[in-house]
Amino acid sequence: MTSMDVQRFAKLALDCIDREYPYHLSHLCAEPGEVESPRSLTPVFYGCFDWHSAVHGHWLVARSMDLLAGSVFSDTCREALSRSLTAEGLEVENSYVADHPGFERPYGLAWLLTLVAEIHLQEGADARRWREAIRPLEQTAIKHLQSWLLKLSHPNRTGTHNQTAFAMVLAMDWADAVGDDVMQSVLRERALDFFGSDYGYALHLEPSGEDFLSPSLAGAWLMCRVLEPSDFSAWIDRAMPELGRKFKFTPVVPGDRSDGRLCHLDGLNLSRAWMLRDIVVALPEHDARLEILSVSADAHELAGLEGVSSKYYAGSHWLGTFAAYLRHRR
Repeated sequence: MTSMDVQRFAKLALDCIDREYPYHLSHLCAEPGEVESPRSLTPVFYGCFDWHSAVHGHWLVARSMDLLAGSVFSDTCREALSRSLTAEGLEVENSYVADHPGFERPYGLAWLLTLVAEIHLQEGADARRWREAIRPLEQTAIKHLQSWLLKLSHPNRTGTHNQTAFAMVLAMDWADAVGDDVMQSVLRERALDFFGSDYGYALHLEPSGEDFLSPSLAGAWLMCRVLEPSDFSAWIDRAMPELGRKFKFTPVVPGDRSDGRLCHLDGLNLSRAWMLRDIVVALPEHDARLEILSVSADAHELAGLEGVSSKYYAGSHWLGTFAAYLRHRR
């Protein structure tokens, strides 16, 4: 890790954290004349093209501030967060999310918890102030996610925002960071309900053309947090018996990086890389699949980083987060 590496990713978030347009508004209109500007509806997370990207852009800025503590760039990140994470703004955010239980569920809410966890683990007066200001919104997000998980009959096995496994992992890491044993228990129980009996994933059918997450690897990414190494090894033998043996994932290349959906494939390369690496760590030490999975992870990282640039806003507003999550998450 180098400071230039951290800065390169963080600058992408800083460049759009308060850029209001273009913006993709996801808002359920209940009556005529209800549509307002993004900033009036959600005055903190209104930039970065959409709400969830604004949220994880804030995570990237907060993570970079801590990684580069003591530097001028860290001060720049701190100033940006201080302007954004105000008690007044977060109060409006909380009111909006509370009134719209399905809003950004699960992806955006899971990233919100990731942002909260990062702030929670930092020291200093600024972090403590932001932590208290965001607490009501955190509690609303937990309420919505927990209610949804308890009612969900089947997991969403997509490669985009609605995916269940990805959001559950982010929520698990938040619960671990803040010490929420109740939510952790719910997540573990539901993980076993949803994925514990899986078998015979059709790996050759991945990816779909607009995926930024792997349905199969995300399931394994979740289960490696729930199961002991020997049990996880047995689970992956059932779910993906050919992975790391007769089959390996290979990187993909977007057909057009200026297209907001097609550039998802750059994110898929990055998320596959971190999921593969976590799977490698979770498998027994002498598992025969480790080398193939590690080589595949390296190849996906290199391919994914090719798309992380400021050239196209379609990718620049979010891919920096995926790159930083791969390289610099806690």
